[in-house]
Amino acid sequence: MHESLTDDPARQWRYCPGPLYPWGSLRPRLLAGSHPVGAPAVPLEPLPPLFHRLNREHFEGALLREGRPLVDLRWSDGRLTRTAGLYRRGRRPDGSDLCEIVLSRPLLEPLPRQATLSTLCHEMIHAWIDRVLGVREVHGPHFRGRMAAINAAQAEFAVSVRHTYPLPVEAARWIARCPRCGHTSPYRRRRNGLACRTCCERFHGGRWDASCLLVFESGAA
Repeated sequence: MHESLTDDPARQWRYCPGPLYPWGSLRPRLLAGSHPVGAPAVPLEPLPPLFHRLNREHFEGALLREGRPLVDLRWSDGRLTRTAGLYRRGRRPDGSDLCEIVLSRPLLEPLPRQATLSTLCHEMIHAWIDRVLGVREVHGPHFRGRMAAINAAQAEFAVSVRHTYPLPVEAARWIARCPRCGHTSPYRRRRNGLACRTCCERFHGGRWDASCLLVFESGAA
C-alpha cells in the first residue's frame, strides 16, 4: 500500500488503478481461484531479469538509461497484503529520490508465474508513462494503448487494469466511502489524501481532485 512521499497531492495520486486506492497500486478483488486452473505456482524469482526482458520486448528499451533501470525493483517484505503491486515516485525521509516498483510477496508467491509477469508489466506501464512520457495519467489513453499493444503481441500473460487475485478477507477497521459515488472499500488503517479512482477518471480526466477525497468511518460493528 502506498505511503505519502510528497506534499504534492497530484504526485501522490498520479496513478490510482482501482476504485479506492493509491497511486500505482494494483489492487486485487476479494475473489478466490482466479488464476488459471492447473497452472502450477512457482517460487519467487529475481525481478531484474523479468524487467529487462519486458523492457526489451514491450517498451523498446526505454526504461533503461545508460544501462541502468529508471526504476528500482523489489519484492515486498511481507507487509504488502492488500495490493498485488505498486509504482511510486517521491522522496525518502532522508531527502533522496525514490522511484520503485514493489510486488507483493504474500499475494503473488502462491500464484502462477503469469501473475508476476502481468503485475510487473502493469507497473512498468505506469513507470513508462511517468519517466519516459512525462505524463500524469491514471488509466488513460496512454496506459490503455500500451496495455492493448502488449496483450496483442503475446499470449503468455494478460495485462489488465484490475486483477482478480485471491485476497485474504479480514475484519476491516475502517471503511472508506466516496462522497460522490458512495462506493466503499475496507482498510486496516486510515489513509490521508486518498481519492476515488472511478470519480477522478469520470469527472476530472483521471487526475486527483479534492472533491473525490475518501471519508473514513469506523468499521467496528
